[in-house]
Amino acid sequence: MGDILGFDTLFAEMTVGLGLALVVGNLYAWWKAHRGEAPEGVEGARFRPGRVLFLTGVGLLLTVWGTVSLLAGR
Repeated sequence: MGDILGFDTLFAEMTVGLGLALVVGNLYAWWKAHRGEAPEGVEGARFRPGRVLFLTGVGLLLTVWGTVSLLAGR
């Protein structure tokens, strides 16, 4: 049943998706801050480069982990 629905690769696929979302979202925030744009509707928002670098690193780690898990399962 798990093979038919793809549950055996679901966790790895979700890990890749979460990792890519972290990488893309944080790099987009870095790019917007570099251009001097602040988030809309938020007062007193400030850019935290350490947080962006940390979360981008976590996203890269998750992306690599999920990709290796998907490729190893084949």
